[in-house]
Amino acid sequence: MNLELKKAIDQISKDKGLDRNMLVTTLEEAVRTSVLRRFNEDMDVEVTYNDETGDIEVYQFKIVMEDGDVANPDTQIELSEALKHDPSVQVDDEMGFRVRVEDLGRIAAQSAKQVIIQRMRDAEQEIIYNEYKDRVGEIVSGIVQRRDKGGWVVNLGRTEAILPRDEQIPREHYKRGDRVQAIILEVRAEGRGPQVVISRAHRDYMAALFRREVPEVDDGVVQFMGVARDPGSRAKVAVFSRERDVDPVGACVGVRGSRIQNIVQELHGERIDIVVWSPDIATYARNALAPALVSRIIVDDEEHLLEVIVPDDQLTNAIGRKGQNVKLAARLLGWKVDIFTETRYNEINAIGHGLEQVASVAEISIEAMLAAGYSSLDKLREASDEELADKLTISANRIADLRSAINFLAPVVEKDPDSSAVRNVKPAGDETETIKADDGKDNGDANA
Repeated sequence: MNLELKKAIDQISKDKGLDRNMLVTTLEEAVRTSVLRRFNEDMDVEVTYNDETGDIEVYQFKIVMEDGDVANPDTQIELSEALKHDPSVQVDDEMGFRVRVEDLGRIAAQSAKQVIIQRMRDAEQEIIYNEYKDRVGEIVSGIVQRRDKGGWVVNLGRTEAILPRDEQIPREHYKRGDRVQAIILEVRAEGRGPQVVISRAHRDYMAALFRREVPEVDDGVVQFMGVARDPGSRAKVAVFSRERDVDPVGACVGVRGSRIQNIVQELHGERIDIVVWSPDIATYARNALAPALVSRIIVDDEEHLLEVIVPDDQLTNAIGRKGQNVKLAARLLGWKVDIFTETRYNEINAIGHGLEQVASVAEISIEAMLAAGYSSLDKLREASDEELADKLTISANRIADLRSAINFLAPVVEKDPDSSAVRNVKPAGDETETIKADDGKDNGDANA
């Protein structure tokens, strides 16, 4: 009895998590391949593993032929020779002959061993691939092993994963032996084995952290509607409650901020703004631009553009450091966002509804008028005739026409100060009060 082989199969099946029947089938195929290589590939060979004894039984089958009709002795046998083994045999019968495995030779045995090892490795890799491809979006923990040309290799236990440089949080540094958490971003089936790609910078990682820390998110009462991240610095997440009596922001923050603090700590201090989602884009935008206060929002559905007007003292809050607040808000909303102070917006409205007409009457360009410092009808009205003649280089008749136009247009402007702005017409000089933010490629969607 070959109990060692039986024990080896049982041990490999247990340690590697491989199906025992698959191992037995692989062993039988490997031995059959070695027999054919050792003798003749035309042979009809059957290999069976005896689970009770642990022995491998090999049989060669031949067709019984009339004496003198044997063309291939590896697959055929003469009747007279067959009768020596079985007196009842007849022509065209198939006979099986036991082949001693010991006769395979050292090279054939080594070949069988290599085939078995490779098949087991392939089977193990397939199991790992099938296991991890179903875990995409799940948070895993591993030990940093070594630096790779594409990032860091992290040992997850059953397999290794790669944490690419662009999936790391900026300013985070790792060393061998560090334990890190990340989300499984992708699992690729490659020749050398499955390649598991993990990420700490992806927006879905933050969504997964909220699912883990906030029961209301995990059970679907509070839904994640979007995430926009500047990894390691700041993020905005949009949430919505399916139940009226559940506060989505309060659920995410937790008692005394316990839940949100766990997430912030895991992300090494990344600031997180929790925004209440709304189906009304203007309301959603107001929430997304917090902590800035918004005066009004003009929605351009056709251009997918929002013109946001804020009080003059709220511009800094609306923009954020290096434009971060408005950029994250634009990504979260999936819209382009233009921010104006109230003063600037009123000036632009005045330009659109008055200055162009006055400039046309005076037969000068709007650019020349703006360059002279006249950015509104009020400033033109306040200027003396001498000042207008000097700065605009126009005659007294043109000045008279200009004042007539101002008197005609001024009431229209005063009655409709909030009419929509004419875009792409901006006064020369300081432009720091008009901020544009594009939604970029990241539309802020998250799988939560």
